[in-house]
Amino acid sequence: MAMEAAEIERLIREALPDARVEIRDLAGDGDHYAATVVAEAFRGKNRVQQHQMVYAALKGRMGGELHALALTTSAPQ
Repeated sequence: MAMEAAEIERLIREALPDARVEIRDLAGDGDHYAATVVAEAFRGKNRVQQHQMVYAALKGRMGGELHALALTTSAPQ
């Protein structure tokens, strides 16, 4: 069962309301996405912590509905 890009974005925005989120379907199959997430909540956090915050926002869907997500995260400049 694939996951829609809009659903990924909705879940991330729900957890990180101020985030700038861009989702790209890498393979056209609804299973392989890339996400760029820029959020003030990431300030002072290392890359692993930032990614953990995004994975937490996806509420356990990684590895199930969502097969692969390449993440680029940062705090605003």
